[in-house]
Amino acid sequence: MKTLAIIGASYLQLPLVYKAKEQGLHTLCFAWTEGAVCKDEADEFFPISIVEKEQILEVCREKCIDGICTIASDVAAPTVAYVAEKMGLVGNPYEVALRASNKYLMRQAFMAAGIPSPNSLKITSLDQLDGHELHFPVIVKPTDRSGSLGVAKVERRDDLAGAVANALDCSFRHEAVVEDFIEGKEISVEFISYQGVHYPLQITDKVTTGAPYFVEIEHHQPAALSHGLYEKIYALTAKALEALGVTNGASHAEYKITEEGEIYVMEIGARMGGDFIGSDLVKLSTGYDFLEGVIQVALGKFKEPVFGASQSAGVYFLCEETKRLKEIIQNATLPQVVRAEITDPVIRAAKCSGDRSGYLIYQSQNKLVL
Repeated sequence: MKTLAIIGASYLQLPLVYKAKEQGLHTLCFAWTEGAVCKDEADEFFPISIVEKEQILEVCREKCIDGICTIASDVAAPTVAYVAEKMGLVGNPYEVALRASNKYLMRQAFMAAGIPSPNSLKITSLDQLDGHELHFPVIVKPTDRSGSLGVAKVERRDDLAGAVANALDCSFRHEAVVEDFIEGKEISVEFISYQGVHYPLQITDKVTTGAPYFVEIEHHQPAALSHGLYEKIYALTAKALEALGVTNGASHAEYKITEEGEIYVMEIGARMGGDFIGSDLVKLSTGYDFLEGVIQVALGKFKEPVFGASQSAGVYFLCEETKRLKEIIQNATLPQVVRAEITDPVIRAAKCSGDRSGYLIYQSQNKLVL
């Protein structure tokens, strides 16, 4: 029996654990015990922080793992790459994983490759902005977090201090970026790569709460874009992956498309998209099992994606801004509903993805409008 190490044990990794066990693999999970819902599902659980790469490497060597992976976690990606590199397993180089999980290093790579991306400044304190001419509004965010954590749109210089302090406080490295705000349609793109060959899977339309926090509250596949724009975005994504040096595994790219048709790469993570995008929606909309593909890559047994009939799929999230969904989720009897759940009895205004209190996933012939 082959052994697969999974970095992270929150609800984000649960679909990966289930898929690995379905494939007959022995699973090891690494994470702090608090919030580790995979602890009782994995074959073995190790209460080690996902950033403690040396400790995790030691255990993985002892267990003679055959592959290592994660999904939907920027923080876990460098540890996955580090262990894979040290053990001669399939993965991205460690340096690449660091670049793909740091928004400033990512911007630098895009700039060097001539890929359209917002202008960006890296700071570790507010006073580093003195003397810089900023074109408001701007976006302030941590260099190394996801899920809209610490992200804010700032309309004027007088409001920078609070946004910068929050972003720095949220950052593991105590670093933030201040960058141009790009107005436009938001989409995300899922790819899977193996040995430097990049395979496009799907494009997702994204709906957020808007300013100031831009928390994602809806995702729908396929995106409402022309075939020509699909091809253009796929080509740009492959170029951006090359610029970052990504060669293996899932990737999740986020874009904005302006009214003038300009396409900007906002960021790319060397991991599957969260919010059920990679774990559920890609398979529901294309027939391709993205989770299985990630495991195949990790084990060095990747097969080129094969797609089924195209369908619409999506997810709606519950929060104060969408509280009308609560009754719909509680009485989810529509045949299009795949899964619906209230995850927290308290409904909050969404400042980050962790503030959402439930979700509804659907599959249908056309976009399900609630």
